[in-house]
Amino acid sequence: MDRQPEIAGTLAGIGPRVKALRTRRDMTLTALAASTGISKSTLSRLESGQRKASLELLLPVALALGVPLDELVAAPTIADPRVHPTARKVNGTTVMPLTRQPGPLQAYKMIIPADRCEPDPRVHDGHEWLYVLSGRLRLILAEHDLILGPGETAEFDTRQPHWFGSTGRGPVEILSLFGSQGERMHVRARPKSRSTP
Repeated sequence: MDRQPEIAGTLAGIGPRVKALRTRRDMTLTALAASTGISKSTLSRLESGQRKASLELLLPVALALGVPLDELVAAPTIADPRVHPTARKVNGTTVMPLTRQPGPLQAYKMIIPADRCEPDPRVHDGHEWLYVLSGRLRLILAEHDLILGPGETAEFDTRQPHWFGSTGRGPVEILSLFGSQGERMHVRARPKSRSTP
């Protein structure tokens, strides 16, 4: 079965969906650009369909609009035993896949319970990028012991001993991008650094 027309239709619908969500939140393109670090012209081209959607563009936009990534994409369902479309529990952590198709990078939303606070560092192939939505995340990375709050991120090679969980004071909600073969998220649009007086 040829699903190319269905996929093309989904991709074509991303721009209008972004614009509708932005408009519904009374957010201007200028405000969205400031919030995401993506230029206003790039966002305008994304909304009009002149710019191809990518994870690097959609993830910051989804965060700024406060919606799940799949709400922007609304991808067609493609049956694959490796993709779990519903939330599941993994060692007490609620894991919700946000990527509906197999690929080098997979996105997840995780809710880590307060009682997952005993470090148990592991190593495995891959590269991970974390973004804290709420709560306080404790990250053990080799010899580093870090506490991350809402809006903070971490990126690391998972071949280093690592562990992340709660500080023990409450649950933590995070977004995770994971490349099992070491794929990294490539950021092309960054906010301009402010010059110091």
